[in-house]
Amino acid sequence: MTTSRRLLTLAAIAFSGLILSACSDTATETQRDEEGSVTERNDDASVFEIQVGDCYNFPDESANSTEVETLSALPCDQPHQAEAYHEVEIDGDDFPGAPAVEEQADAACLDAFEPFVGAPYDTSVLDFTYLAPTEASWEQLDDRLVSCLIVDTENPEVTGSLQGAAR
Repeated sequence: MTTSRRLLTLAAIAFSGLILSACSDTATETQRDEEGSVTERNDDASVFEIQVGDCYNFPDESANSTEVETLSALPCDQPHQAEAYHEVEIDGDDFPGAPAVEEQADAACLDAFEPFVGAPYDTSVLDFTYLAPTEASWEQLDDRLVSCLIVDTENPEVTGSLQGAAR
């Protein structure tokens, strides 16, 4: 199932071992409180440390790319573009192909949308996108995680959570 309103599809970017270790020095660890909530803005948060409940801004270059390595993580009480609301692991040893990953990601994010928002996707002004494994991240990093991100199509920056927004 493909969502016709989806704003953009982002994929977790993968690197060779050498480039990954070099890039891991540029990503900084996100500061969290005892409950796991982000406590301060981190403009170089790795896509591999996304947690449900985290809020993010997309990098400027994501508009021209389907792959990202880092996002800006920030406390949800600050204006943000997206909130991680669900995650799911894709099963299998072999990469199923980008279309199959997209289909599974769309279905999982759509299924979790109404329980999170409190309104059906078809009537909501809210939308979702996701971060999903690429073939390289699947094979090199054992990446199987899809992270669903909710966005507000009427307001590009939201303050607070969209959980239970019912709109």
